[in-house]
Amino acid sequence: MYRILALIEREMRRFRRNPVLIMVSLIFPLVQLVILGYAFGGNVKHLKLAVVDEDQAIPAVRLRELAGAIANNAQTFETIPYGDRGTAMTALRNGKVNGVLTIPPGFSRRVLQKDDPRVALIEDNTDNFVAATLGSTLAGMVSAYNQPVATPALPQNPTLDVVELYPYVPYIQYLLPGSIVMSIFMMVMIGGGIIFIDDKARGLHEGYLVTPITRFELIAGFNISGAIKAVLAGSVLMVLGTLIAGIPNPFEPLRMMKLFVVIVTSAVALVSMMFLLMVRMSDPLLPRAIFGVLNTLLFFPSGAVYPQQAFPGWMRVIAVADPFTYSVHALKAIALKDVGFGAIAGDLAFLVIFATVTMTLATLLFKREL
Repeated sequence: MYRILALIEREMRRFRRNPVLIMVSLIFPLVQLVILGYAFGGNVKHLKLAVVDEDQAIPAVRLRELAGAIANNAQTFETIPYGDRGTAMTALRNGKVNGVLTIPPGFSRRVLQKDDPRVALIEDNTDNFVAATLGSTLAGMVSAYNQPVATPALPQNPTLDVVELYPYVPYIQYLLPGSIVMSIFMMVMIGGGIIFIDDKARGLHEGYLVTPITRFELIAGFNISGAIKAVLAGSVLMVLGTLIAGIPNPFEPLRMMKLFVVIVTSAVALVSMMFLLMVRMSDPLLPRAIFGVLNTLLFFPSGAVYPQQAFPGWMRVIAVADPFTYSVHALKAIALKDVGFGAIAGDLAFLVIFATVTMTLATLLFKREL
């Protein structure tokens, strides 16, 4: 144990003397949280909708008024009148508008005769988010247009009442658990794996090999020191991130304790995985080359950015074996729903087993010779 503690002390001294490493490991996940949280979290607004009214009668005017009400209140889009469909279509293809609402000739007559009146939305579907927003908004507008002027005393059709179990969760709060895991991963990658390979390249690793220290003690010392750095990074981001994201009751002691347990377990699992990947590497450029690949392969399939239920089958297979998945799920369950340990027992069990297996394999693969 004395030899392991000596390794940990040396690694922590190096960590303290490198403030740039500390700042990079903390700032990048915070920047990612703020930029992605606000870039993807808001509702799509201020679109441009061309309106071509080829009917000009009272029912068509009422439809235009409903579109104007949306433009003035929800501000999902602003309406731009066009005199003919061809000019509006040219503007749509050139990107000057996002969609064209066409009210055809005879629309009002069909409304009064109840003869299948129709309007058309022509949209630029190269941007699915914009197209979906326009489609759903105008579908709601047409549904409101179809409501009878005189509402019956008792509703005649079934309605759906939506009851939300938790307070509204903005996207920046949804993204926070993934950013915490990303900060842990960055510290593990930069402060653990890359430093380990750099020691090999500079010959510092040879000093360990001439001592009586065992393979297990070497791997344990590196892993524990790397886990301590990762826990510090994750804990700092947890505190700052909860304040930035506006998590309710951010410093409730029991919740903070549960989050800390998940951070520690995640740090041990990720640092064990990292040393398993690095244990036979000697080229200092290789870890830097695979950093982006690992980041993409682990972060995005984990459900940190988008629900896994939308993934194709092959990506869901990756998610099952991805330790990020279980860390993100556990942190999300605690931060957003304040669940107990029973709800995340499976996540913690996977991370513990994953850490045990990867650390065992790293110890077996570690060579005591150059």
